[in-house]
Amino acid sequence: MPGIVGIITKMPRAWAEPQLGRMIDVLRHESFYVTGTRIDEHSGAYVGWVALPGSFSEGMPLCNERGDVALVFSGEEYPDPGTSRRLKERGHALDLEGPSYLVHLYEEEPNFPKGLNGLFHSLLIDRTRGTAMLFNDRYGMHQLYYHESKEAFYFAAEAKAILEVCPEVRVADPRGLGEFVSFSCVLENRTIFKDIHILPPASAWVFQSGSIERKATYFQPREWEEQAPLEPESYYRRLLEVFSRNLPRYFNGHERVGMTLTGGLDTRVVMALHKPIPGSLPCYTFGGMFRECQDVQIARRVANVCRQSHDVITVGDEFLSRFPRYAERCVHLTEGGIDVSRCSDLYVSEKARNIAPVKVVGTYGSEIIRQAVMFKPMAPLPGLYRPEFLSYVNRAGDTYADVRREHPVTFAAFRQSPWYHCGILGLERSQLTVRSPYLDNDFVQTVYRAPKSDDLSGDVRLRLIRDGNPALGQIRTDRGIGGNSGRLAAGVTRFFLDFLGKAEYAYDYGMPQWVARVDHLFSPLRLERIFLGRHKLLHFRVWYRDLLSNYVRQILLDPLTLSRPYIERKGLEAVVRGHFKGDKNHTTEIHKLLSLELLHRLFLDPR
Repeated sequence: MPGIVGIITKMPRAWAEPQLGRMIDVLRHESFYVTGTRIDEHSGAYVGWVALPGSFSEGMPLCNERGDVALVFSGEEYPDPGTSRRLKERGHALDLEGPSYLVHLYEEEPNFPKGLNGLFHSLLIDRTRGTAMLFNDRYGMHQLYYHESKEAFYFAAEAKAILEVCPEVRVADPRGLGEFVSFSCVLENRTIFKDIHILPPASAWVFQSGSIERKATYFQPREWEEQAPLEPESYYRRLLEVFSRNLPRYFNGHERVGMTLTGGLDTRVVMALHKPIPGSLPCYTFGGMFRECQDVQIARRVANVCRQSHDVITVGDEFLSRFPRYAERCVHLTEGGIDVSRCSDLYVSEKARNIAPVKVVGTYGSEIIRQAVMFKPMAPLPGLYRPEFLSYVNRAGDTYADVRREHPVTFAAFRQSPWYHCGILGLERSQLTVRSPYLDNDFVQTVYRAPKSDDLSGDVRLRLIRDGNPALGQIRTDRGIGGNSGRLAAGVTRFFLDFLGKAEYAYDYGMPQWVARVDHLFSPLRLERIFLGRHKLLHFRVWYRDLLSNYVRQILLDPLTLSRPYIERKGLEAVVRGHFKGDKNHTTEIHKLLSLELLHRLFLDPR
C-alpha cells in the first residue's frame, strides 16, 4: 500500500540498493501505483516510496533550492491557509498548490515536525548535517514498521517488505498473536512478528552516518490533557469555530473528493458545516444484499437535502463469489491489523475509487467527541486454544485494562485509533486517499477541554448539525435519534429501531448458543430474513453456514490448520460442525481462526 520503505546502514551501496528494490516490489500491489527511490550514501539512507497517482505524496522527493535537504513524504498534511504563500514571501521557491512547502518548513521551524497536521510518515535527509530523520504523525495512524539488525535499520509501510529482505524475522510473537485473538489487532506498537515493531506516535528518530543517534518524541498527549476545561457554552462555541474553520482543508486539492455517508451523526456534522456547492460532492453509502438498510435510507435523504448525488455500493453476490480473494488480500495487506470480517472494506474501496480517488469519512467522530469505545477484549471459546497460548490472550486483557485508565480522549485518539482502526484504514488506503477532519490537531486539542459530562446536555453533534443546516437536523438517525417527531413518536421509533438493531446483531454475531439451538428448530422458517439487512450489510453467520461453507471447511479442517501448536483440534472441529449445522453460533471464532491460518500461510510458514 502507499508508504515509504528503506534502509539506513553503514554497509556499501552494492549491498543496500538491491535490497531496497526488493522492498519496493513487495509494496507494489496495484499496477496504478507510482514508485521511486532516493539514495544518499553520505548519510547511509536508502529510501523508496509507493504512492497513489495524483495524490499529495506522488511527486517525491521534495528538495530545497540548494539540493542539500530532501524529504520523502507519504500521507497528507493540512497546513494553515497561507503557509505556502508565507514561505514564498521569505524567498523559497515552491509550488503554492503542492506539498513542496514541507521541506522549507523544516528549514524555518526549529521544532519541526511538531507543527504538522495530518496523517503521515516520512524520511528527511539533511546532507549539510549528515543526518536522516524518520518521523510520523502524532497519532501514529500512518503506520511504519521497523527492524533493527547489526547490519542496518529497516523501515517500511508494510512489515512484509522487511520480511522479504530479513527472512530470519519471519517468526511469530506469541504475545502479538494472543492480542490478535482477543482484539483482532495488536497493541502497544507490537506486531505479530517477534522482532518487527511499529514506530511510536510522534517519533522523530535521527540517524547519522548510518547509525541511530537519537530516538526522540516531539509530542506527548499530556500537553493537551493539562488544559483547563471550558464552560459548556464556551466549549461548544470553540468546537464549532475550530471545526468549521478547518473543515475546508479536507476538501482541497486537485483530485475529485467523495463523501461516505451513513445514517449516523458524524458524517452529517461534516455535511452540515461544510455546506458543499450543489452537485460538487459525490456521496455514497455501503448497502447489503437483503434490503435497503437504515444507512442507505437516511444517507440518501441527507444527500438530497444537500443537493448532492448519491450512490449505493452493494456488498452482495459479487463480493461473496470472490470472498477467498478478499479474505486473503485483507490479511496480506494488514498483517494482523484486522481480521477477515473487514475484508469487505477492500471491496467497497475498489468500487469507491471509481467515484472519487479521495474519500472524506466521519470515522473517529463519536470516538473523539464522546469517547466511544470500539474494541474490548473478547474471551475465547473454552476448549478452542491450548492453555499455554491462553496465557498470552489473558495477558492482552491486562494490557488493555491498564491503558483504559488513561484520559478517555487519549485512549480514543492515541490508543484505539492507531491500534484498532489502522487495519481498516490500511485496506482503504490501498485504493484511496482517506481524510477525516475528526483527527485534525486543533479539533482533538479542543475536545480535551470539554466540560465534565454532567455539565453537558445531550449530544453536541446534534447541535452542530442544527446550527450548520437546520434541514439536516430534521432527519432522524438510523437509531431514531434527533429528527422533528414529537417526543412520543420519537420514543416509539427509537425503541423499534433499537430492537431491530439488537435482533439483527443477535442473528449476525451475538446470538447466545441456547438461542441458536432454539432458532435451529425453526430454521425452515428462515426467521433471520425478518431481521437481516435492516441496519447492517455484512451477515457472516449465515454466509459461513451456507454460501461460504466450502471455503471455511477447506481452510479450517485442513490437516495443516488442525496441527497448529496453539489449536485444540477437537475444539476447532466442533466449532466448524456446530456452525454448519446451525445449532451453534461461532461467527467470531471463525473470523479469528480463518485470519490466524491465513497469517500463518502468508507470512509464518516456511516458504
